[in-house]
Formats: sequence, C-alpha cells, structure tokens
Amino acid sequence: MGQRKRFSDGKVCVPYSHFLGYDKGEDGGMVLNEEEAKIVRRIYGLFLKAANAIFGGRDSIREDYEAVKERLYDISELEAERIQLQEEMHIVAEMIQQCVNENARIALDQTEYQKKYDGLANRFDRIKERLETVGSAITERMEKREKTERFLTELEKRDGPLTEFNEEDRYSLVEYATVYSREDIRFTFKNGLEIRP
Repeated sequence: MGQRKRFSDGKVCVPYSHFLGYDKGEDGGMVLNEEEAKIVRRIYGLFLKAANAIFGGRDSIREDYEAVKERLYDISELEAERIQLQEEMHIVAEMIQQCVNENARIALDQTEYQKKYDGLANRFDRIKERLETVGSAITERMEKREKTERFLTELEKRDGPLTEFNEEDRYSLVEYATVYSREDIRFTFKNGLEIRP
C-alpha cells in the first residue's frame, strides 16, 4: 500500500544504488550526480556513434539480410520433424494403451509386461522431449526473424543520422549494451550486429 500511495502522491521510488547519474537528495528526490552524469552522457554519445555507423551501412545490411534470411530462419525441416514426431508420439501412445488393455484382459507375466510398458513409456518421453526442443527452436527462429525485420523497418524509417539521444531510438534499435572496460563499450543491435564505437 505504501508504494502505491507514494506513486499517487507523485513521489518516485528509485534504487539509487543501481541508478547511474543521480543520487538521493535530502528531500528524497533525485539530485544530479555530475560525475556519473558524464558517464551517462558518454554512453549516450557512444550509442549515437554506433547507431550512425549502422545507418551508414543500412543498404548493405538490408542486402545481406535478404541474401541469408532463408538459411537463417528457415523452419521447413523443423516443421517436417515436428509433424513426424507428433505422428510417432500418437503411435506410441496407442501402443501404450494397447499394452495396458492387453494386460487387463489377459493374465500376463508382470515382469515382461512392466518391461514392455517401461520401454514404451521411455520412448514416448524421449519423443515428447524432442518435440518440445523442436517447438522451441521453431519459436526462437520465428522470433529472431520478426525482431530482425522490425529492426530493419525502424532502420529504414530514419532519414539521416541521429543527432541526439532518445529512448525510443535506443529501444527500437539496440538489444543491449555491454561494458567490458572504460574504453570498451559495445552495442548489440536487434539484428545481432555488435558495434564498438
């Protein structure tokens, strides 16, 4: 309840120990930390530099993408495997049911029955596990393709170089930034391209 009350009163709750560029003021509000703000401005500048490097090569990025997209994101083999696994899983499920029904109708050697049942159940579980893996691979490829195409659409919307930082550009273009050292900051764009400005 306290958090909601503070928000409704217009008070912001900021994790200052993890928030670069600002400190907690005496009144609990945000106070600019000029030393840290220099770092933030530098990161923003590096983002602009990296983004503009991408803009400079956007035609070749589009051409390269068109040349390799079918190989990178083709799911036809995975789809065929998924269909085959679904059919096999259905057959094994029927075999398990037949095994259970037979055991219910006829007095079978329970050791042999259990061995047969366990073998079928293990086979079913292996197929199910592979089916889940294939399904995840299909989803991942489709998501990567969509993300890359959204990135290219955003890239093509831009008329010219970026001159100032804004959160919308960063969000639509950059997947993440990695700081290896003070001098080595890299931006990985949503198409997977990593730029070290």
